[in-house]
Amino acid sequence: MTEVIVVIVILNILSFGIFGYDKFLAKKHRRRISENMLLICTFFAGTIGAFVGMIIFRHKISKKSFLLKFGLVVSIQVILMYFLKNILKMIN
Repeated sequence: MTEVIVVIVILNILSFGIFGYDKFLAKKHRRRISENMLLICTFFAGTIGAFVGMIIFRHKISKKSFLLKFGLVVSIQVILMYFLKNILKMIN
């Protein structure tokens, strides 16, 4: 169980860093990380890290279309966790 927590923490730190790096690129007017890649990182690499990165770096928080997509990603994660929990409960 400890290994799972360590992996989750590392993935959230990675997600946080990606949002921070994209904000850095935005400030320097350089080629950016696509929104789709940010959302994929959110889904696989950590929603909490992405959310904290959005708040701390003030990145993508005023873009309503991105926030809607972000909410959709979070909703899909919640639904998947619910079904996974029920499947695991049935197996045990």
